[in-house]
Amino acid sequence: MKRILLACGSGFATSTAVRARLERFLDSHGYEGAYTIRQCKIAEAPRLSAGFDFLVATMMAPQHLECPYVNGVPFLLGENMAASERAVLALMG
Repeated sequence: MKRILLACGSGFATSTAVRARLERFLDSHGYEGAYTIRQCKIAEAPRLSAGFDFLVATMMAPQHLECPYVNGVPFLLGENMAASERAVLALMG
């Protein structure tokens, strides 16, 4: 079971939109039931990151992360997603 940390500025609005698109993407690639997602504020990400396999964030990677970072902006915008999708799939593997 992969643990995904999902962060935006407030930990709610933007990350909720990204979460929906990320879940659809993961499920369509056979990962349904193989992951959990926790949303948080970007300021909380460094403290929480040790307990997660990777972070998807709609902001720049914060310092002192203890897990890999994936740019979540493409998931928010729904365009130019290839690099972020490849990174997520590699981390899920």
